[in-house]
Amino acid sequence: MERAFTPLDCLLPAGNLKFCLLILNQPFNKGHFHCLWSKAALRACADGGANRLYHITEGSRDSFLPDYISGDFDSIQPEVKEYYKVKGCELIETMDQDLTDFTKCLQILQKKIEKKGLQIDVIVTLGGLGGRFDQTMASVETLFRATNITPFPVIVIQECSLIFLLQPGKHKLHVDTGLEGAWCGLIPIGNSCESVTTTGLRWNLTSAGEVARMNAGWHFLPKAI
Repeated sequence: MERAFTPLDCLLPAGNLKFCLLILNQPFNKGHFHCLWSKAALRACADGGANRLYHITEGSRDSFLPDYISGDFDSIQPEVKEYYKVKGCELIETMDQDLTDFTKCLQILQKKIEKKGLQIDVIVTLGGLGGRFDQTMASVETLFRATNITPFPVIVIQECSLIFLLQPGKHKLHVDTGLEGAWCGLIPIGNSCESVTTTGLRWNLTSAGEVARMNAGWHFLPKAI
């Protein structure tokens, strides 16, 4: 079965994707934030992500209260934690050090989606691709874990980058929103890919070896991949 998806639909004011929003502790685009916040069915912060929310909404914080904040709370600033506590936001402490705050926040998010009976298409994460390289790789690792946590695709957006995990099978990615750049990358993680073919790229892949050997980017043609 072919899976069709428009990754950047969530950033379109008139986009059709229904989603929940998860904010991580890294800088993010203010325009992206406002667009995503206004359309999200549920909004969460992972630990220090609350700091980012607190500071980017200065002057209008009461209009941007998350549904919950979770984590081991080693990153959230005391005044930020106190502010959201006073405002009645749910604070969920998760002390498990075997998982990242991102992963633990995602686990909670899925339970809330089920409890509320939310009908969504995707989970959108702001942040997670900047800062230290190990933090970026931790985001990639969470995308792998997410396949056993939630049935919904999880995408991570930060500045000019968007990543998500392609499951085995056939995918059709629509890249005609006008927000895309000229490049995309297909990166094998963990092991080589046995069979990869593409259409819609300027230089298409026709065998596994091409993507198994390289962490590279390709120009795409502005319609679908």
